[in-house]
Amino acid sequence: LTFWWSKPTARQVRVTGDVRRAPPADADAYFASRPRASQLAAAVSPQSRPVPDRAVLERAVHELEARLAGAPVPRPPHWGGFVVQPRTVEFWQGRDHRLHDRFRYVRRMDGTWSIERLAP
Repeated sequence: LTFWWSKPTARQVRVTGDVRRAPPADADAYFASRPRASQLAAAVSPQSRPVPDRAVLERAVHELEARLAGAPVPRPPHWGGFVVQPRTVEFWQGRDHRLHDRFRYVRRMDGTWSIERLAP
């Protein structure tokens, strides 16, 4: 995972590690915590596939809302999440003249973390 914030903060956080699918119970709980409109949109969206226009999506949301009649929106089977078990976390802070600050946290076998300063 890489998170980059450009100016004025000029920061980056990079995480490396193992990734696995979130357990269904966790996905259910997170889905249930989201706003109802977001749940409806997720349930009808053919994620990342072409659609003719926005009206198709809006119509699908309205139809699902009518069918549910206020009942909870079930989590769609294609909706879930991932869990990252970090092995390293690196923090980068941009500085003048490329003398950036970089720190890497490395998870040890015993679960504790070591900290290293890295050259820019």
